[in-house]
Amino acid sequence: MKKIIISSLLTVSLSIFAQVNSLCPVIKISTGRIIHRFFDTSPISPSGKYIALFRFPSETVPPKPGDSGEVVLVNIKTGKEKVLAKSRGFEMQLAANIQWGKSDKELYFNDVDTLSWKGFAVQLNPFTGAARRMEGTVFMVSPDGTKLASYNLEKSRYAQVGYGVVIPNELNQRNKGLVDNDGIYITDVKTGKCRMLISISQLYEQSIPSVKIANPENFEFYCFQVKWNPQGTRLLTVLDWLPKLDGKRQRAVITMRADGTDIRTAITDEQWSKGGHHVNWMPDGEHLSMNLNVDGKPGIEIITVKYDGTNLKTVYPVGSGHPSYHPKGLPFIITDAYSGEMPLADGKTPIRLINVEKQTERNIAEIILPKITNFEFRVDAHPAWDKSGRYVVFNGTDNGTRCVYISDLKKLLKR
Repeated sequence: MKKIIISSLLTVSLSIFAQVNSLCPVIKISTGRIIHRFFDTSPISPSGKYIALFRFPSETVPPKPGDSGEVVLVNIKTGKEKVLAKSRGFEMQLAANIQWGKSDKELYFNDVDTLSWKGFAVQLNPFTGAARRMEGTVFMVSPDGTKLASYNLEKSRYAQVGYGVVIPNELNQRNKGLVDNDGIYITDVKTGKCRMLISISQLYEQSIPSVKIANPENFEFYCFQVKWNPQGTRLLTVLDWLPKLDGKRQRAVITMRADGTDIRTAITDEQWSKGGHHVNWMPDGEHLSMNLNVDGKPGIEIITVKYDGTNLKTVYPVGSGHPSYHPKGLPFIITDAYSGEMPLADGKTPIRLINVEKQTERNIAEIILPKITNFEFRVDAHPAWDKSGRYVVFNGTDNGTRCVYISDLKKLLKR
């Protein structure tokens, strides 16, 4: 069987993997209703030997309470897949929020107890099968692997469908106005115990600059996403408020120290209302990057801003997709685009490598993403750097089904 060696990590068989139209070595690591998590965590294990993915039971039917998908481990060198577990704690965009802890022996994902209909996180050793049920859910594991941060994943679909876990609607009460019993949660990995770090009402009341509005009782307030900075010293979340009757959703980006103090508004609802999406921490742990319309003209730019809202600047004039900076501080951004947002001549979608210093970009790959007809089932590439900053993992489709690719950017990361 013919082999192709494209890097020290990616040694694969041509009969197993397929290439895409690309500027750098790219392999298809897995296929068949399968995705990796998101653009802010890498599915590649700490050792670089494995990749953890999720396989949906269906790509066209919304998950119902109790439906289960598969947690899948792939040996990157051989391409061999192994189903590690079933999970009922998934939706269509981030699946079960599968991600690694401090070593290859600690893999985390969400599940749902179908007796109590409560979501919970699982810590799994992929090699022994030993599993621990944790209190609370997981959206992001801390950089040192000691804590899990989450917002209310059961209510996540009220902010935006696709990112949480599914329970029966009749058991999932909406937040009416500002609430004290919902917010940001932290689970201690050692003990498995979960506590609320800060409530939605505290975020609203204490954030500087203020996000207060005249009539909060007429809105539903939710947290949406929560992310550690690379140092584990600060968290960010998006505070959403939706009118109880018809009307436009409002959003603000709020940051805080890891202990829930020093609550700051990085992006106000007024700034976001012009257009924007997909905030992420930068490598320094002090600044954030984001797609944002800063001038009121059509289109969005890629911006950076300090965690307290100061030092906002445009770093690249054409924003799109899910931008993130190189984890080692090199002047590169990897991003993609939504299907049809930046279509190429053959209808494919670009995976874009931007050099911020030179203000240039190149497409490292061009992939097939189906036309968005139902936002819940869209396929987002979600390009994510591995921790070394050499590899990028992204979703795509092949023969009409979801698959995952790994690209080797070593030769492209030159200033």
